[in-house]
Amino acid sequence: MLIKRLSIIGVGLIGGSLARALRGVCGEIVGCGRNRANLQKAVELGVIDRYETVPASAVNGADMVIVAVPLGSMAAMFAAIRDALSPDAVISDVGSAKASVVEDARQHLGEHFRRFVPAHPIAGTEKSGVAASFAELFEKRRVIITPLSETDSAAYAKVSAMWEKTGADVVDMSVEHHDKVLAATSHLPHLLAYSLVDTLAKMEASTEIFSFAAGGFRDFTRIASSDPRMWRDICIANQKAILEMLAHFNDDLADLTDAVRSGDAERIENIFGRAKAARDNFCG
Repeated sequence: MLIKRLSIIGVGLIGGSLARALRGVCGEIVGCGRNRANLQKAVELGVIDRYETVPASAVNGADMVIVAVPLGSMAAMFAAIRDALSPDAVISDVGSAKASVVEDARQHLGEHFRRFVPAHPIAGTEKSGVAASFAELFEKRRVIITPLSETDSAAYAKVSAMWEKTGADVVDMSVEHHDKVLAATSHLPHLLAYSLVDTLAKMEASTEIFSFAAGGFRDFTRIASSDPRMWRDICIANQKAILEMLAHFNDDLADLTDAVRSGDAERIENIFGRAKAARDNFCG
């Protein structure tokens, strides 16, 4: 069996989906969190076998520990589990920014740091909580692992094999490159969706505006229904890369604004044409 005891700290959409996907390759799945009702729901749904509300108790005897808490809680969680970890336990995470998580792990995991394998599944929905989890979430999706020079090779192999069991495509990437890529492809779109909805919500005619919203608006702003606390933490954790992307986007938005203001039809069409070609190629 690949994993004898899997401990998942944070049994939400990602943690719950991972638990579901690993049924059959784990001897026991232990969940941990602060919300007893959510944990009890996870037991009732068969997502986990049992739960603990104290992190140190949850990782006791586990050979694989997945920390799936908001980025702002990573440091405290690593500190809370450090002394209870088994000598051979492998630790990983699912955080959307890696530099901050690596620094937190380096600072708080002590001798266990070499068995810490940073990872990030590029999968999710705008929903949260264990009730939204499903076993197929990671199928044909990429999971990025950002191994470090100190990373134990056996620990890396076990985390990689775990994610492959979910049907994911595992790829390696440096920590810095990961954070830049995700700032562009995930973090920026979420910020834009939140900002657009907030702008419209603050307008006097917001009720009327939203009543006329069609499919395009729903598609574009779907991710603004994501967990605000989680995305607050991502903005802080990946601040540098996000600010670089916001600056780049603001420059291009200013160019489009100028084209519309000046009635430059050719420039507007060129911008839209490049965007359409890029997206069609991506979707293809």
